[in-house]
Amino acid sequence: MPNHLSPLAAIVGAANLLTNAHDIAPFISDYRGRYHGAPLAVALPASTAEVAALVRYCAAQHIAIVPQGGNTSTCGAATPDGSGLQLVIAMRRMHAIRHVDAANHAITVEAGCTLAAVQQVAANVGRLFPLSLASEGSCQIGGNLSTNAGGLAVLRFGTMRELTLGLEVVLPDGSVLNQLSALRKDTSGLDVKQLFIGAEGQLGLITAATLKLFPQPGAHATALLAVASAEAAIATLNALQEAFGERLTTFEMMSEVCQRLLDKHHPGSVPFLAPWALLIELSDSGTPQALQDKLGEWLARMAFSDGVLAQSEAERSRLWQLREAMSETQKQDGPSIKHDIGVPTSAIPAFIADCDAALAAAFPGVRVVTFGHAGDGNLHYNVSYTRAGNADLFADEDAVNAIVYQQVYRHGGTLAAEHGIGQLKGHWLAQYKDPAALALMRGIKQLLDPQGIMNPGKWL
Repeated sequence: MPNHLSPLAAIVGAANLLTNAHDIAPFISDYRGRYHGAPLAVALPASTAEVAALVRYCAAQHIAIVPQGGNTSTCGAATPDGSGLQLVIAMRRMHAIRHVDAANHAITVEAGCTLAAVQQVAANVGRLFPLSLASEGSCQIGGNLSTNAGGLAVLRFGTMRELTLGLEVVLPDGSVLNQLSALRKDTSGLDVKQLFIGAEGQLGLITAATLKLFPQPGAHATALLAVASAEAAIATLNALQEAFGERLTTFEMMSEVCQRLLDKHHPGSVPFLAPWALLIELSDSGTPQALQDKLGEWLARMAFSDGVLAQSEAERSRLWQLREAMSETQKQDGPSIKHDIGVPTSAIPAFIADCDAALAAAFPGVRVVTFGHAGDGNLHYNVSYTRAGNADLFADEDAVNAIVYQQVYRHGGTLAAEHGIGQLKGHWLAQYKDPAALALMRGIKQLLDPQGIMNPGKWL
């Protein structure tokens, strides 16, 4: 086998081509620890020119490439295989803010910028970048784009697909697609940047993006509400939308199981226990007190059985901590079979009832942990145990998934709403995705990457 390390080191510098077991350890496992790999090396480029040179070399030598951002993937999308032949290209050194145009509400950043860094730069010029995730301190913009990330404000602002104006991408032959336009309207042909958003690095390697910014809201009004059923939750969502329109930024729901887990691991943090807890937030211009008063008046008219309306920024932060702690709290409680599913909001109550019942019939005593972004239909529907002691949890994974995905598609949904497909869900995607759509995607893959060097072993 040729020695590829010297030519690769010549591109990025010897210090930025990692081969030592200790140095590569953070790059070879996914966030959940389900997938582990053994790469040829980990390259840390500092510029688009270096990325392009790496890709050109790999294309010439038929070396597979695994792009990696903050390595917060829950599906193994950024994890190399165990062959020792794949090059991980990690983007953490490409973290420049290239341009901020506050007047045009746009920012151009490199793919290795963390989401939190972009949020802060936007705030520094009085603007908002609205994507918000629990992992925002470590996830990177390139990964957010590659999975079409959604998060907590999709209801108002949309996913990364809606938040992106332009991209810079290194294609599988090492050429550079420069589409970093900040235009809102451009009808000069196909919008080719959309090919790479949600492609999980299988069509090219995103190196930079121009993103939309928004006016920084001056006011927030936040409440945690108790409702008796999923049907009541969706009725509340519709009533809020009718009353407040686009000022409704967030609508999250957490089952009673979630609330009890939070109370177990964070005693005293949960203000009440209810069949469902709803975290809602309005945002607008103007003063916080005026918006809080409007929400308070609405809550009084609706006469909820229990609820908390935040009266200060500290109280707002405590309510948000409940929702943001949910994933880590569940991880503390033990392993789970995770589902990042989406259904139409109107179908949420029926999906939950039907899927809960189907799982209970197959696995008596099963525990389902349901929470998520109900405002856009995206639920984290996680099975924490199927049998006493949980020892056989992952032995039951295929059977659990078969039930969940059957119900998801029966209710007009999707098996991947924001976390992507990666290594975890490819065979399920092949079963449920429209065959014509899959054939079209594979044709695009073949056209752009005929050697199949970009992130092989994933769903394409």
